Amino acid sequence: MLVGISPPFPSRPWDRLPQTMGSLGALREALRCPCCRERLHDQLGYLVCLGCARSFPLVGTIPILINEDHSIFRIADFIERRPTTFEPTSRWAQLAKIALPSLGRNLRTRANFEHLAQLLNERPSRNVLVVGGSILGQEMAILANDPQLQLVDTDVSIGGRTTLVCDAHDLPFADETFDAVVAQAVLEHVIDPSRCVNEIHRVLRSDGLVYAETPFMQQVHGGRYDFTRFTPLGHRRLFRHFDQIAAGSGAGPATVLAWSYLYFLRGFASTRRGAQAAAVIARLTGFWLKYLDRIILERNGAQDGSWGYFFLGRKASTALDDRELLALYRGLT
Repeated sequence: MLVGISPPFPSRPWDRLPQTMGSLGALREALRCPCCRERLHDQLGYLVCLGCARSFPLVGTIPILINEDHSIFRIADFIERRPTTFEPTSRWAQLAKIALPSLGRNLRTRANFEHLAQLLNERPSRNVLVVGGSILGQEMAILANDPQLQLVDTDVSIGGRTTLVCDAHDLPFADETFDAVVAQAVLEHVIDPSRCVNEIHRVLRSDGLVYAETPFMQQVHGGRYDFTRFTPLGHRRLFRHFDQIAAGSGAGPATVLAWSYLYFLRGFASTRRGAQAAAVIARLTGFWLKYLDRIILERNGAQDGSWGYFFLGRKASTALDDRELLALYRGLT
């Protein structure tokens, strides 16, 4: 039985999907049911699983491939256009975010994405899954504007770049589909990061690449959808089934101090408008702190208090031993 409602969606969703994996048909063949991983076929505006017979609707032209057994989201959330991870913001708040100086900036992101693009362009195929890609993340334009790369942008929210909606706990793709997976500021927002990284490992080809940025000393920034933080060794262990190409801090203690200043001011607020006013004051008076990270970011003393960490790695056949993990510690404690 088909779930949800039956608005006049197009009967074939594939025109919306980018021509990745060499051709449009190849991507169609790579899609799988997020519940049982069997193939899908299109039927009256739905994608129907050939295995478990579950059906998945489209919102406009965007497939909603959510396994409700493992997700905090429901298919109805997207059919009814409810806010998921992004709450609606006022135009004033949007303009203020653009006009005011920022409190922090990841100093390594640009170089890391350039490195990833270089590695991808050395490969015969260059198909990239972006988890949390409904909007263009910091410096992601390096990948998005590279004509040699084919990006598939997925998220649990519908934004300007969303190709399909799916939950990283159950990626709706066949094994060994992608050459790279990017998860920028995503893993703190999922219930089970280890399960999500295992899914990333599954959908990557045998020598596939992964790039992730995840916060450590950052306050809650996703409301109810913010769950987890990682130390540098904790982050490396999360990706223990990958060989490390590069890893380190993206932003250091100076950015942490700037964000702490903001949340100190927010402590005096009792309404959302008060919190917004605190953000304006903090950004106008504390933006300069982030520049100190250019001096201290790479020092050993900064490693235990960084804003967050990045990891660039290659899919491995064996896991990093925990004893070897301990030898990677760079702090001064």
